[in-house]
Amino acid sequence: MIAFTHKMAAHCESGAVTAQLNHAGLAISEPMVFGISGGLFFGYFKLPTLDFPTFVLRNQPGKIRTAVQKRLGVQISCQKNRTPDKAMAALDSLLDQGIPVAVQVDFFYMQYLPAYARAHFNAHFVNVIGKDGADYLISDVYYPKIARLDERTLKIARSVKGPFAPAGFQFHVTGVKPDVDMQSAIKAGIKQTCFYMLRVPLPFMGIRGIRYFGDKVTSWPKLCRNTDHLSHEIMMIHVILEDRGTGGGGFRYLYASFLKEAGTLLGNKSLEALAKEMMANGDEWRQISLFVARIGKERDLGPVRLQELKCMIHQRAHVEKDIFERLSETAKKL
Repeated sequence: MIAFTHKMAAHCESGAVTAQLNHAGLAISEPMVFGISGGLFFGYFKLPTLDFPTFVLRNQPGKIRTAVQKRLGVQISCQKNRTPDKAMAALDSLLDQGIPVAVQVDFFYMQYLPAYARAHFNAHFVNVIGKDGADYLISDVYYPKIARLDERTLKIARSVKGPFAPAGFQFHVTGVKPDVDMQSAIKAGIKQTCFYMLRVPLPFMGIRGIRYFGDKVTSWPKLCRNTDHLSHEIMMIHVILEDRGTGGGGFRYLYASFLKEAGTLLGNKSLEALAKEMMANGDEWRQISLFVARIGKERDLGPVRLQELKCMIHQRAHVEKDIFERLSETAKKL
């Protein structure tokens, strides 16, 4: 087993990238990685490829790695192998050299996690840190200790088809700059997040997207087969906000931690104050989570309750518009 510090984290990609950077000698936290990469996002989508409308809370899988690479001047080696055997051979070659490797997998096949917690999602990231016989040793930020996967299972997880298919993708950090310009990186990350939350001229993204989500949720009964189906989709709001590796509150707690750390690092009181507001905003997103879990479980899904949910979501849009406008102005002065 390669000497590798295993830590749990709020989110798989930001956690895996952070662990890779730490291993390469760059002392940086997960919230800082998430914030610098402009990880916070909102989009509401109804697409022909989706069984039901959904919303996303972070940027596209892979963007955390590429943004950190650009903004911190990190050297990262990436490789894709669509042939499963070649993908595993490429992984083994690096492990033989004592290099831990981050790989993209289908979350469903992470068999060390309880069955009820696993679902098919092709953009899960784990670090592979060695082998023991036929088993690969896995550092997964969602698991408290080093885990194991047999070769057949890991090969399947790396070669499944569908949206965000892993295609044998892997990466590892090969070098970090000793003199990282954190101020510029922080400013760039904040500017990106503010742009996507405030200025993208699309009705289903950013603050507009949050309002759009609130408007559309009242029409969900028309899209559902029956009450049980509607209950499931309403409770999925809770799952997306709290359980899909977001760190709770729709990534807002994680982003608040970034703003607090950035404010301390740069001696900026405005960022520290905005961090407190973002944390309180996360608390209110969590209230939405609790609300949808309750009405979904109780099948209390009439127009009155959905209108109440719409108002709660619209209030988040109102608050976040104010927060991100002031954050944008603060970033200009950094």
